[in-house]
Amino acid sequence: MEVKQQVSFKSILHKVIAAIILLWLIKGIEILFQLDFSHYSIYPRELSGLIGLLFGPVLHSSFEHLLSNTLALIVLATALFYEYPKSAKQVFIIIYFGSGIGIWLFARDSYHLGASGLTHGMMFFLFLIGVIRRDKPAMAISMIVFFLYGSMIWTILPTEERISFESHLFGAIFGALCAILYRNRDPKPAEKKYSWEENYEEGEDGQPLP
Repeated sequence: MEVKQQVSFKSILHKVIAAIILLWLIKGIEILFQLDFSHYSIYPRELSGLIGLLFGPVLHSSFEHLLSNTLALIVLATALFYEYPKSAKQVFIIIYFGSGIGIWLFARDSYHLGASGLTHGMMFFLFLIGVIRRDKPAMAISMIVFFLYGSMIWTILPTEERISFESHLFGAIFGALCAILYRNRDPKPAEKKYSWEENYEEGEDGQPLP
């Protein structure tokens, strides 16, 4: 039986926090030097807007916008890379670029920026894969994620004009798709048996007990 790849929770958390710090530095530089990086974000159906596939998720319209994504990024990215180490990188990349492609093809004519597509994609992935796999760790994370961020379900629909619901929608779509495609990529943990169960099932002579 395949053994689940061992990963360090602290190592993953440190890397995620380092990435978050980078996002804050980018926004700080933009404010400090009175720059506007929004034109590096996704603009639908314009060739120049394709650069946003790479840079759009790391840019934010304000510190408030960035702050609203920060905690969710820390919790969801750490859970993703810790619980699903074999599939996490590919899932992250698919959500990152897949949501951007969806925005570029179908979203409203406006600049779309921010990590909301990532947070929604990871939330939908973590929730749905737990429902599909039904092993205890996956289900536990699924319930925790839904308890903390289940309200994201409603934000894939249009609410406020200034909010890119398209980012949320396509992030959710690709997160759900990844949950289906990668449901068996990471091995399930072995079910623990207690000593009394083993003694009950098998006697001293190796024969099952009645």
